[in-house]
This record gives sequence, C-alpha cells and structure tokens, in this order.
Amino acid sequence: MASKKPEYSESSIRVLKGLEPVKQRPGMYTRTESPLHIIQEVIDNASDEALGGYCKHIHVTLNADGSVSVEDDGRGIPVGLHPEEKVPTVEIVFTRLHAGGKFDKGSGGAYAFSGGLHGVGVSVTNALSARLEITVWRKDDKGNGVHSIEFADGDVVQKLTSRPANKDDKKSGTRVTAWPNPKYFDSPQIPYAELQRLLRSKAVLLPGVRVSFTQAKSGDTQSWLYEQGLRGYLNEALAQTSSGATLIPLFEAEQYATAEADGFAEGEGAAWVVAWTEEGAVVRESYVNLIPTPAGGTHESGLREGLFGAVKSFVELHSLLPKGVKLLPEDVFARTSFVLSAKVLDPQFQGQIKEKLNSRDAVRLVAGYSRTALELWLNQHVDYGKKLADLVIKQAQSRLRSAQKVEKRKSSGVAVLPGKLTDCESTDITRNEIFLVEGDSAGGSAKMGRDKEFQAILPLRGKVLNAWETERDRLFANNEIHDIAVAIGVDPHGKNDEPDLSGLRYGRVCILSDADVDGSHIQVLLLTLFFRHFPKLIERGHIYVARPPLYRIDAPARGKKPAQKIYALDEGELEAIEDKLRKDGVKDGAWSIARFKGLGEMSAGQLWETTMNPDTRRLLPIAIGELGVPASEDRFTMLMGKGEAAARRAWLEEHGNEVDADI
Repeated sequence: MASKKPEYSESSIRVLKGLEPVKQRPGMYTRTESPLHIIQEVIDNASDEALGGYCKHIHVTLNADGSVSVEDDGRGIPVGLHPEEKVPTVEIVFTRLHAGGKFDKGSGGAYAFSGGLHGVGVSVTNALSARLEITVWRKDDKGNGVHSIEFADGDVVQKLTSRPANKDDKKSGTRVTAWPNPKYFDSPQIPYAELQRLLRSKAVLLPGVRVSFTQAKSGDTQSWLYEQGLRGYLNEALAQTSSGATLIPLFEAEQYATAEADGFAEGEGAAWVVAWTEEGAVVRESYVNLIPTPAGGTHESGLREGLFGAVKSFVELHSLLPKGVKLLPEDVFARTSFVLSAKVLDPQFQGQIKEKLNSRDAVRLVAGYSRTALELWLNQHVDYGKKLADLVIKQAQSRLRSAQKVEKRKSSGVAVLPGKLTDCESTDITRNEIFLVEGDSAGGSAKMGRDKEFQAILPLRGKVLNAWETERDRLFANNEIHDIAVAIGVDPHGKNDEPDLSGLRYGRVCILSDADVDGSHIQVLLLTLFFRHFPKLIERGHIYVARPPLYRIDAPARGKKPAQKIYALDEGELEAIEDKLRKDGVKDGAWSIARFKGLGEMSAGQLWETTMNPDTRRLLPIAIGELGVPASEDRFTMLMGKGEAAARRAWLEEHGNEVDADI
C-alpha cells in the first residue's frame, strides 16, 4: 500500500514568534563556536554607554559556575513601561528581536554612535542562555531604585521587581549575568585569551574608562586603563610581534566632522595610529563604534586609500619615483601596521556578528581625513617622508619583479627538454656529459663527432645573458638559460641553498666555445651563470671547460715519421711545436699552419679527436681557487657588475701589460 503523501495546507505554514528564530537557526545571528560573541553583545552595550560619556568602569566576571557577569556604571537600562508595548522596557530589550535604543539616531537619541544597529544583540544572548539575570540601578521620579528581572531559555521566569536603593547600592548602572546554553555551541568554554584581548581593546578605544576582568575561581583580576590610547596599544602590539623598530615615528591623528561638514553627520570620523616597519609581522586592528571588525571593511579601505594618496602625492611632489615604476596602494600598505577606530552614525555591517563594515560612505569619510592629515605631516617632516618613500618604492620594485617571474616551461607537470638538445642514450650520470656549444654550425659538427651513447649536445645561439645581477626569478626569461637549466635538470639556487640535485642528468657539464676572444667571453658569461646561480655544480665538480685548438699544423714526413696533423691550443703551444719540428730536422716553411676561425670550421672527426674524445681531449675542471668564495665573488662583481666600470678600468690599467691580446 502506497504511503500517504504529506499534505500541504494553511496549517503547514509555521510562524516563529519571539526568540524562536534565534533558537532554530542560531548560526544566522551569532557565532556558534563558543559563547564569546553572545557575551560580547552585552559588553558592547556597556561600551556604548562609555562611548556616550556615561560610563567610567566596565567589569566582567567569569563566575565559578560558568556564567559571565558584565557590569557597568552607566545610566541603567530603562525599566518603566514602554509607551507602546505597555511592558517593562528592559523586558522588551531582552525578548524582542529588532528592539533597542540604537535605532533612534536623530538629535537627542540615546546613542548617537553605537555598534548596535539591528536590535537583535542582547536578545540573542537571552535566547541562547539557559538562564539570564539582570540588575539595573537607575534613578527615576521616585528616586534611586534597584530593579531585577530573570529569564530562562529566553522567557521571563521572574518578572521585574523593584525596591528603593540603600546606601550600599550604586547610583546607576546595569549588571547582566548569563549562563550560555551549551547545546547551541560547539564548545561551552569561553576562549579566555580572546575575551581578554577584547576587553583590553575596549580600554584602548575608550581612554579614561577602566575595564576589569575577574576570574572567580582563581580570584585573579586584571584591569586596563589607557590614557595614551591607540599609540600605546600599537607600540605594545609591535613589540610582541618582534617587528623591530619603526621606520618613521608613529603617525597618529584623528578628525571628526563638524556640524558644517558636507555629506557627514556631526561627530562622524576616525582616530588612527599608523606604523611602517621594514620586517616582521604587521599589526592591523580596526573598530567601528568600538566593535572589533576582524574582517576589515570599508573603513579600512578608506585608510588604505588615504595613506596611498598622501604618499603618492609626496613622491610625485619630490620627483622620487624611478622611471618605469608605478606605485599601487598595496605598495604603501604592504608594511603598514595600524589601529583604526572609526565613528559612523548608522553603520551597516556584513551579518549580525559585525566582522566587516559595509557602509559605503566610510571609505570617503576615512580616506579624506587620513589623506589630508598624512600629507600635511609628510611635508612637515620631509626627511621621514623620503625614508617612507624609499620603503614604498622598494615594495613596488619587488612587486614588479614578482610579476615578471618566469617559470620553467612545463607540459603535463614535467619540464620539457629543449627541442635543440641532442641527448645521449645512457642514463648513467657518472659517464654522461653535455657540451654547451657556441653556435649552431659547431653544434652540427659536435653532433656528428660525438659518442652518442654518453655525450649530449646543446647548441647556444649568440652570447648568453650576463646573469651576475639578474634576479633568480627572472633567469628563465632568457631562452638560453632556460634551456640550460632544463637540460641539466637542476634549478637555479644560491650558495647557501641545498638544491635538489636528484634530477641532475649529466655528471659533466662542458662549456665548448671557440678558442678566440669571443669564445673566451662566452666562457666567462657561462661561468658567471654557474658561479652565481648554480654554485653547487661547481662545488661538486660538475662544471668543465673544453679546450679546442686554435691552430692546426700540417707537418711533412720526416725520416720514419709519416706526415702529421698537430694541434696547438694557443700561440705558446704553436711556438713550442715549431721548435720541436726544427729539432727534428724539418726546415722552416716545410710545414703549414692553419688557424681555426671557429669550431664550425672543424670537421666532425677533428672536433672528436681534439676536443671530445676522452682519450685525447683536454678538459679543464672548474673549481674555487685558494682565495675562496668571497674573493671570487669580489672579482666577479668587479668584472661583471654593471656599476663597476671605474673598478674595471683601474684593474685593466694595472694588469693590462700582462695580457697577450688576440687582436
């Protein structure tokens, strides 16, 4: 028998009344990781009293039974009958959604500036608490009175009672004690460190107001009273994050709209303190009407825009920006720490938990005030302004380098070997060797003359980039260097790095260039590349320079000796060979001398015999000399550095007579 389908009728529509929506969907109204946020709603109410100038002390107690009490010496929540609802106003505040004293923002409103907006704050606290007790000390027409009301699961269980105050009672204020209901929260425990941080920040943002915190179990009490406000708070926070010294003095200012301000309500504005540090973690905290906004929002965007506008204006005024560099807001903000406290008449938050401010006008409000103040300060302190400009420009240059970073070209996650690489057959790196050959024509001869079992050829076009001052991230922008790194199987690295050499494909990396001045230059450029960006290959003996001959001597037969082809590396060897021929009885002029213009003039057989055959070649291993790495770095800097022309000239003048120039 088929089951009966549920009926959809008028009775299917359920109306949630009072605080039922909160109990059904608590995550829509508050954080449910812990009860901290429902306690914060009560603390925010006390803070709003202090913000209005009516409260000088806020005291929070973590009671032994797990409840939390928040007490202030403000005006006290009104307890009389509400003129429209005809029930005690304090009851309405804690049992009705969208009811509160913070909607009335006009002249004479109870709260001109407050964090509360939606009117669901403490009513959510009540809904999600197993029990909630309120005591109000308040003066009315009959004099000072003490008023109490109790709730359980959001419902009134002890109606409002009142009695005259005695001499031991305080004059005015409110105490709310809540027992959060654990069934609504992932953990019933209130995170102590977060609560402590929240209370401390309230004290910072309310100079002259004392905020105290007591743990009933231990009897420990902490108290915060800040007279310096934001400046002292940021200094402490920077010290705790080990950010080091600030680049310039902390920039602190505040500005609020006057009655004549165009577009803003009287009293709207912000106070801020900003620091720039060169290293360490940055500290960033923002608040709106004393409500922490950990996710930031439009007031932070306004500060970012204002600081950027001021710094950019200063840099342009003093013509400090290098050619080709354009400043962006993130360049100014990258090393910025700040504490920002904004006052907004009617704040629009993202969600009830108020983590992020969405009020659009807050961007213009904070940006305008902060830019004007910083521009004035920078132009009054030009030396500090130039220090800040230098930091910001370095950030911009670093950003540009990162944007230009070039990765190895990959396909399916594996680096693709260069198409012009003629690889060897063996995978034994103890035997394998690769020749980096100058020019395609020489590469052709080398390919034909090599032993293809263990010798690979990578022809290079033109002269390789001088990589001495090239950032590692920019190396792969050069095709030749990209192909060398991919073919070898090792990524660029520094002298103090521990690179992964497991991908090394050849035990010997041999530089093979012409024996003339241009060939020597290419050798130097490649050695510069390996010394700067592949130092572990040199350290472990993988880099070699092949030594092809510059001359070929065709000697006639003499006695029992047949005619010979003899090769000389340079002029010195040529002279020695000629002397020996004379001693062997060969007359001057009987032999002929050919000078190779380049490797491309050699036949495959000649190149194999003279330069590539392990039995007959001369291969020069490259190692760090006796002077060590620092002295070698100094020499490379002098020879290859772009700004070292004067040092090179002096060195050449000192040692120029020692060179046997091939002109």
